[in-house]
Amino acid sequence: MERRQGIGYKLAIFDVDGTLANSLPWFAEVLNDTADRFGFRRTDAAEREALRALGAREIIRRLGVPPWKLPLIARHMRRQKALTAHRVPLFEGASELLRQLARRGITLAIVSSDSEASIRVTLGPDAALISYFECSAALFGKRRKLLAILRRAGVPAGDAIYIADELRDAEAAQEAGIAFGAVAWGYATPAALEARHPLALFHDFDGIAARL
Repeated sequence: MERRQGIGYKLAIFDVDGTLANSLPWFAEVLNDTADRFGFRRTDAAEREALRALGAREIIRRLGVPPWKLPLIARHMRRQKALTAHRVPLFEGASELLRQLARRGITLAIVSSDSEASIRVTLGPDAALISYFECSAALFGKRRKLLAILRRAGVPAGDAIYIADELRDAEAAQEAGIAFGAVAWGYATPAALEARHPLALFHDFDGIAARL
């Protein structure tokens, strides 16, 4: 859903991993250990790159992850992330974007599968700019978190945008009736994201600032 031309968004909701924070090296580092622990297939760098073009359900199928293990895997990954969140950097320009949007009076929120505690560590002082956190989302649970943010902020869906980097994020935004802005530097490939017809495919943080 896109705003009428010339009218900005009141609420900007951000994903963190792969969108504001460069956590992809961390993910690659822990993925195979997690695979060994929970009994799904290990991957090499070439296959991980190929998986970036696929949706979450297809990735789960290809890796042989039993659906009933997904909550266990998610909890394990959040625990692992909490131990190393201080080593996950924000992308260059992410901090200035958040500060610029806050100065304009745009309400900022976070919807993420990671824990709020880990996200606050990664954001550092910029966590104070975030008005609403809805975290620890299930793999396919971001729609509910997005709707919760709208309720808490008292903002109609048409006045909000979700900026993120995965195909499941695009699906969640569409289901919640929220505009979706895709970033080209995250987990999913730009081509895969463009196929979901986002409001915009952003190639840098300046592009987000200009559009919002």
